[in-house]
Amino acid sequence: MSRVPYVADCPGEDESELIARIRARRGGKLLNLDRMLLNSPPFAHGWNTHLGAVRGELTVSLRLRELAICAVAVLNGAEYEFAHHAPELLRSGGTAQQVEALKTLKSSLEAADAFDPTESAVLRLTSEMTRNVKVSDATFADVRSQLNDDRQLVELVGVIATYNMVSRFLVALEVDPEER
Repeated sequence: MSRVPYVADCPGEDESELIARIRARRGGKLLNLDRMLLNSPPFAHGWNTHLGAVRGELTVSLRLRELAICAVAVLNGAEYEFAHHAPELLRSGGTAQQVEALKTLKSSLEAADAFDPTESAVLRLTSEMTRNVKVSDATFADVRSQLNDDRQLVELVGVIATYNMVSRFLVALEVDPEER
């Protein structure tokens, strides 16, 4: 049970445009995360704009983004986030073996057979950013050599930072998974 009530689908007139924009980004539906955010329309607006860019306007590959997002979810215990993004990882070219390996990420980063060198570097970066905030020079250099593109490197760091925010929001407010 969430710690704060969700906002119902029947908003006030001033919020209907915001809800329409959120629904458009979500393919027509509102998730429990959206209903929680709508407790603060300005916050929901900023979130929707920011996440819209992160989800749809970056050049770093969708597969690497989803890998990092799933890793953040596991490291932070954000089951809601993992449930939403593991299928996205699979759709973007990730494997069922990788999804299973990610589930043990808290205890081990050693799943070399499931991840290529770029993916392993992304997982180290994600782990260091999530657990320690500070990233070692060796990890940063490894990711930089794998991506070889400053824009993609900045985007990847931004994705990891963004989904740390998302997971912390979900966990702190105990946002419930949608009924399926």
